[in-house]
Amino acid sequence: MYYSETKVILGGLAHVPILIFIVNFIQGKFEAIAAKEAAVRKEEVKSREVKANSTEVIKQEVRSLEVKENEVKDDTE
Repeated sequence: MYYSETKVILGGLAHVPILIFIVNFIQGKFEAIAAKEAAVRKEEVKSREVKANSTEVIKQEVRSLEVKENEVKDDTE
């Protein structure tokens, strides 16, 4: 049994929304994965910044202690 050209065109048009739904579903999955990876990277950057800030604070404290020790040595001499 053959289908008329009209039925073939209407059948194809009826499937377009289904294909669009499938493509959007797949795209949404990829965007969710990308968002998770971005969040993980953002947390890694924050942790690196915290580590960098803490090491900078420690360096400043050591410098201030060295200065105080030098002042104490200068006062005793």
